[in-house]
Amino acid sequence: MAIKLEMLRTFRTVAEHGSLNGAATQLGRTPSAVSMMLAQLEDDIGAPLFETDRKNRLTPLGQLVLEESGRATDAFVQSVDAIRRHAVSTAGTVRIATVPSATITILPSIITAFRQIRPDVRLDISDVDSATVRHRILTDAADIGILSASMDDPQDGNLVFEDDLGIVCRAGGALHAASLGNDAPSWSLLEHEPLIANPLCRLVDSASVSRLLAECSLEARNTTALLSFVRTGLGATVLPRSAVHNQSGDLVFLMPNDPITKRQLRKIRPDNRHLGPAAEAFWSALT
Repeated sequence: MAIKLEMLRTFRTVAEHGSLNGAATQLGRTPSAVSMMLAQLEDDIGAPLFETDRKNRLTPLGQLVLEESGRATDAFVQSVDAIRRHAVSTAGTVRIATVPSATITILPSIITAFRQIRPDVRLDISDVDSATVRHRILTDAADIGILSASMDDPQDGNLVFEDDLGIVCRAGGALHAASLGNDAPSWSLLEHEPLIANPLCRLVDSASVSRLLAECSLEARNTTALLSFVRTGLGATVLPRSAVHNQSGDLVFLMPNDPITKRQLRKIRPDNRHLGPAAEAFWSALT
């Protein structure tokens, strides 16, 4: 007899209760029925899972099976929950994987407008780096992706937004002081403070930035975290102008021209399957 999910669920319940009676009560079965299912599981595995008939102490194999049973039953519960959430929504769920900077720049206004026309759609948004955005689209873990790219990158997806990349530093800090009186800021200004790296730094075609990236000891991907680190005085970083547009005056944005660098936000979707109506509607809203 093949191992079934119900066997693992029963075994996990008995192991956590330490007795047949307690597990039987929780499962809504008789102790004899629970005992029979455990016996079937042990027969299929070919070794005992409990040290004694009292079921209060696991064998080493039983401990391993308990861990695997937990993973299997938890995954099943999560899948059932996802199916039920989708079933109770007439429109379903749209899974969006996006770079963090998009969540604070373009998405708030787009979501606000989208909710006016499709309030029944559930939006599941996760902020990750561009490589993970691509991976989630390829593995069907997301319906729509928003990633960062430079103007020189191969055209991947559809352009949603374009923004200037620049240096973000703390007002009054060493880097800010070095920039005063300089009408043409340079990426080399980053040498005045430690660089807080993030994936956008790699879009800058500058020898100074490349060298500092190789030497830096602090990296983050979340825009909120990066701004907090800059405010604390841990260093300076590279971000789009829009990421600091509504920030307080304790941060300074400098736009170097050696070279001028722009960051594009592009939307991508799976090539091998069609989007559902809700996802298609959100895709169209990303303009």
